[in-house]
Amino acid sequence: MIGCNCEVCTSANTKDNRLRSSILVESATTSFVIDTTPDFRYQMLRINNTKLDAVLFTHPHKDHIGGLDDIRPYNYFQGKSIHLYANSLTEGYLRREFYYAFEEKKYAGTPNVILHTIDETPFTIGDIEIVPILVWHLKMPVYGYRIGGRFTYITDANRIDDAEKEKIKGSEVLVLNALRKEKHISHFTMDEAIAIAQELAIEQTYFTHISHQLGLHNAINNELPDGICLAYDGLTIKMK
Repeated sequence: MIGCNCEVCTSANTKDNRLRSSILVESATTSFVIDTTPDFRYQMLRINNTKLDAVLFTHPHKDHIGGLDDIRPYNYFQGKSIHLYANSLTEGYLRREFYYAFEEKKYAGTPNVILHTIDETPFTIGDIEIVPILVWHLKMPVYGYRIGGRFTYITDANRIDDAEKEKIKGSEVLVLNALRKEKHISHFTMDEAIAIAQELAIEQTYFTHISHQLGLHNAINNELPDGICLAYDGLTIKMK
């Protein structure tokens, strides 16, 4: 058993119990997740989710693709394939990591998927419009997504070029990674993420992809400017 004695990991506040970063997006007719983390199965079970049309991937690191195999119950109970959307870099990793899902002659019970290779061109899933936003995770290209015009989700970034910032401006809600207070090679720090949110004049920003090194949920929230707070597992954002 792996143990941890840090104050975040042992906190009684449920908002300090953080699984890997992912979100579920739902409209009246469409349901998709951004990334399938190694926690994907538990994340979906604990909210009793029964509908999934698609998965959008941000990048190919294991903590964002590791749970893909667990889409199989959706295949079974919905009787249909799950659409996957990924850039060419991530597609290559998916095909290697989950090779059995892409074989011409597949073994029974393997994930049933339809893979779409995307670039920065906007696209639509069901009734939801999506604009990919290219950000940088050190030297790795990562996709954030502007969803339905008013909501933007970005994780695993430490640089956003000016042209891509223009795609974010006007969002009512921004979810952005803020790993810790200390400098990191490939993630925004808390101060760097605050600066991005303020530069873009976002009405409400939530920080995600939070390390235990950042600190306790309530304590850090008290340090943040108005209009910025920490996300937490189970947070629901309703866009009117």
